[in-house]
Amino acid sequence: MTMMGYKCMQQGGSVLYRLTGATGRRLVAAVPLVWLLVFFLLPLLETLQVSFTTAQRSVPPYAPLWGFDETGFFTNFTLDNYALLAAYWQDYIGPAGNSIKLAFFSTLVCLLFAYPMAWWIARSTAKWRVVLLVMVMLPFWTSSLLRIYALIGLLNPNGFINSLLIWLGLIDAPLRMMQTDFSIYMGMVLTYLPLMILPLYAVMVRLDDDVIEVATDLGASSVAVWWTVILPLTLPGVIAGSLLVFIPAVGEFVIPALLGGPDQLMMGKVLWTEFFRNRDWPVAAAIAMLLLAILTVPIIYARYQDGREDHASDPQAGTP
Repeated sequence: MTMMGYKCMQQGGSVLYRLTGATGRRLVAAVPLVWLLVFFLLPLLETLQVSFTTAQRSVPPYAPLWGFDETGFFTNFTLDNYALLAAYWQDYIGPAGNSIKLAFFSTLVCLLFAYPMAWWIARSTAKWRVVLLVMVMLPFWTSSLLRIYALIGLLNPNGFINSLLIWLGLIDAPLRMMQTDFSIYMGMVLTYLPLMILPLYAVMVRLDDDVIEVATDLGASSVAVWWTVILPLTLPGVIAGSLLVFIPAVGEFVIPALLGGPDQLMMGKVLWTEFFRNRDWPVAAAIAMLLLAILTVPIIYARYQDGREDHASDPQAGTP
């Protein structure tokens, strides 16, 4: 083989490698994008258009937003569903506020439990780190519904906790733990605690020990080291974990339905009632879109905070 032929083969292989590498990267990125398009964006757009149409007693139980008939183009576009929510806002502001309250304090409780647990896992040896992470993920291997029913068995008036407390002589009558905010918080923590631990662990395991040692050598106390060094460095994990818990907790349906009572009405129950009992899909879709708009506020705020931190950490950010 001549030198020219060898160079041609080498150049052709290099071009083929670049094409294959670029194509492979595009395919890797295209698969999740197509998945999100089909199973997230399209249903979201369908819900959005249903919120602007009218209900009817047919299948599906709403009129098409637009179409063509013998008279030509027609549309059923209306803002009556959103006007109805504005007119009867008292019926929805209570469940919305209750959902935000329960989700917020559930997120706070998860954070208080998850932060030291994630720190313990991140500071463990590599061998124990794997074991502890498996223990964190272990609840996901069982159905969340089974975990909720197990919690019901613990919190019932004749459940394990009340029976144990009566047997120990600490109480004379069973404590009321079911159908309260306490039972919902317990269900939320039981369900969403791993979603708070994992982002915190991902941030904490990458912390540089030298930075902590330097702060200690300079005379900072343990509280000062945590407040000035560890907390700012782990704040992205705190934000990510809080969003992962808060967003699904706001629209939670199963936990309030099984553990809560009439005083713990949340938006998930309101949506279920509008969809399946009243069969008013347009109003339910309007509620869902308003709830989605509320949930985008913390996401936008978190992204804004990340942008400010990136801008502040860039030495060239303020230079023209």
